[in-house]
Amino acid sequence: MQNSLSNSDIQLDFEIRSQDTICINESHLQHKWYHNFKYLVVGLMFGVIFVKAEVISWFRIQEMFRLQSFHMYGIIGSAVVVGIISVWLIKMLRIKTIYGEAITFTPKKFNKGQIYGGLIFGLGWGLTGACPGPLFAQIGTGATVVSVVLLSAIGGTWVYGKLRDILPH
Repeated sequence: MQNSLSNSDIQLDFEIRSQDTICINESHLQHKWYHNFKYLVVGLMFGVIFVKAEVISWFRIQEMFRLQSFHMYGIIGSAVVVGIISVWLIKMLRIKTIYGEAITFTPKKFNKGQIYGGLIFGLGWGLTGACPGPLFAQIGTGATVVSVVLLSAIGGTWVYGKLRDILPH
């Protein structure tokens, strides 16, 4: 077994790691601990909106996967349109963060792992009726059985982090 890395291995590792978006737009400003409360407030408001819009409803999610209702497709489609318009406005108007830092977007290359990941994600979403975003809102409404899904999501993320270097990308 060879220990040295070839140039192609180094380039492949660079391409894989360049898909990470963490730290690209991370703020380098230091804030006091209580600055994080704004994220708690926004998260709580987002959770209330999810509950009121029935986004966290297991029945709505099942209707979507059975192609019985447009409700969830309408919500997801609206989110995509809002996202597209928001990114376009940020790029065109060179909008900065509230602290004056630049927002950057980096192009991503298509990867077959995105297909596999999307299929696994969709299968898990369809089987459990729980998307990672609204898990906390579902638990907050009393669906405590969703805690198993949350622990599974955390476990899966941890396993991926441990095995990432040996997985094919």
